[in-house]
Amino acid sequence: MQSVKKDIVIDNYHGTMVADPYRWLEDSSSDKTLEWINQRKKEYDDYFSGQSTVNNDMERLTQLWDCPKYFVPKKIGNQMFYLRNNGVQNHPVLYKKKGEQEIAILDPNSLCKDGTVAIINYSISDDGRYVAYTTSAQGSDWQEIRIRDISTLTDLSDNLKWVKFTTIAWSPDNKGFYYSRFPEKGTVEPGDENRYNKVYYHEIGNSQFEDSLIFEDNRDTGLRYLPLVTGDKKYLCLHVKKGTSSNNKFYIRDIKSNAEFLFLIDSLEAEYSYITNIDTVFYFRNNLGAPKGRLIAIDVKNSNSKNWIEVLPEQEDVLEGIQYVNNRFIGIFLQHAHHKLKVFSVEGIFEYDINLPILGSLTGITGNSDGTEIYFGLTSYITPASIYHFDMKTRKLSTLFEVNLKYSVDKYVTKQVFYYSKDGTKVPMFITHRKDIILNGENPVILYGYGGFNIGIKPTFNPAILLWLEKGGIYVEANIRGGSEYGADWHRAGKLENKQNSFDDFIGAAEWLIQNNYTNPKKISIMGGSNGGLLVAVCMLQRPDLFGAVICQVPVLDMLRYHKFTIGRYWIQEYGCSENPEQFPFLYAYSPLHNVKENQKHPPILISTAEGDDRVVPAHAMKFTAALLEKGQNPLNVIFRFEQKAGHGLGKPTYKVLDEWIDYFRFLEVELKL
Repeated sequence: MQSVKKDIVIDNYHGTMVADPYRWLEDSSSDKTLEWINQRKKEYDDYFSGQSTVNNDMERLTQLWDCPKYFVPKKIGNQMFYLRNNGVQNHPVLYKKKGEQEIAILDPNSLCKDGTVAIINYSISDDGRYVAYTTSAQGSDWQEIRIRDISTLTDLSDNLKWVKFTTIAWSPDNKGFYYSRFPEKGTVEPGDENRYNKVYYHEIGNSQFEDSLIFEDNRDTGLRYLPLVTGDKKYLCLHVKKGTSSNNKFYIRDIKSNAEFLFLIDSLEAEYSYITNIDTVFYFRNNLGAPKGRLIAIDVKNSNSKNWIEVLPEQEDVLEGIQYVNNRFIGIFLQHAHHKLKVFSVEGIFEYDINLPILGSLTGITGNSDGTEIYFGLTSYITPASIYHFDMKTRKLSTLFEVNLKYSVDKYVTKQVFYYSKDGTKVPMFITHRKDIILNGENPVILYGYGGFNIGIKPTFNPAILLWLEKGGIYVEANIRGGSEYGADWHRAGKLENKQNSFDDFIGAAEWLIQNNYTNPKKISIMGGSNGGLLVAVCMLQRPDLFGAVICQVPVLDMLRYHKFTIGRYWIQEYGCSENPEQFPFLYAYSPLHNVKENQKHPPILISTAEGDDRVVPAHAMKFTAALLEKGQNPLNVIFRFEQKAGHGLGKPTYKVLDEWIDYFRFLEVELKL
């Protein structure tokens, strides 16, 4: 093992001197960094050389993966549009179905031989003639918009660049659409490429340089805009967001007018998610004074907050979403991290439940305001998503697309348990395993967590986890604080100065599994990606005695400098910022990069990143790896996985996903001694 190069770099944070000896690794294209990466690749290959089970595991994982995967359809007129992956295709294909005739209208697998170009988003024009779609290359968050004529199955010449995190909203005449984009590279100062978001209108057939500027706001260059056109085609609206917070402003104007936008909501203090409008009355899912969510109505002609109407008050369960169909509101509720559907009148009076066939989570839901049908996907840890159709006139639920399974669901069981964290908070957790598992304290476990950004962990099917279960493993997901499981308060309890709660919750989950004889510290592995990578790295350093192995994926690990890289500043509302003297202490207290001690004890860890990750840059993983190699007791316990032609996970082709999981299982096989 070669020694790790160190530079003398010391920063002064409000009187605290902090060394950053591996800052040179932030330059991902330098010769020294590339040499360092190549050395880690060699170590990685040496670590895995000679393992014999990989071929058998890949064969079985491919078999489990090779089943149709359906996405929730969108109905436009008498046509239905939906994505479907027939099994192990690298990417799902977009289909159109009219009656019994099904036509593939957009196949991303034909865009690139190695499968590293993916379709991220699509929007069908209201007349069903065009599909505007965004593509990402090699996992980048940056996307391009193209337009396909559905009747001829050919792309037009239109090509819109500098796009990231946008919606596509078609104009009522279907001649173009509204979208948002960032400045062209080179037209702003380096580092400002993710600022100055603006809204444009693109007319089909024009070049991007001819697009009409619709809105910009120089009061705050950090805002970004998600345009939408209301269902009645009367209004152009903007959801205005900052960073990754769910809170937003909301602007509106008559779509036929070039008048100034009405700043209906001009504060970022709460979430205002547009549901529908009935003439001038706009309905929003809102959490102002209601952390679990409520439904409110605002008349734009009389929009003073004193005149707002609470249609549906906060309920016991979290109101995660709402659909307006057939003059009814369908509430999507999260009850202890799984979904429920309830139907309310337009006045907010409860009418009935839509009984779901399994305890699981929705993969999506669609419906037209002037229709009587809804479509939704439903999945669980042991069943892939089936697509259901519900008729609101007859109240009949039927299956639209169902997957023929290549295994017996009856062999497996999912249990939800509750445990108490360090401060006495009750936390839910899902445990999935074979029914014949014996609780003898010797079972290998993957404990997965996230705990951030108001993103909840819900039951979701993954064929790789099924392989883990077949091999006798137990899969566990802990619904720790920082997520959305119990609303805004649950999120706030795991962010900023409260972030340690997330770590304590996760540690508490592992302790509960050990205390209840599921496993022991030598057999328990922890896994997390992105913010979840931060989670497992912190927990490993705080409790190295508790875990047998760690899988740390595309992680955020330098909490003092994360905001300086690409879109890292978007996360300041979640984490805080080291430049703030009040926030620096709690960031410094847990930042993994800065908490690797001399002669550090830790379990074996596999740290993965990708060369094209422009969301959480590879420097996080590389600097942390360097620190562990330099200071850790056993450098052979540090495995660094560097993936080429990939990013943070966006649009990753199936073959890369399979390879990644096989590597994880090989790692666990060695370190958990399976």
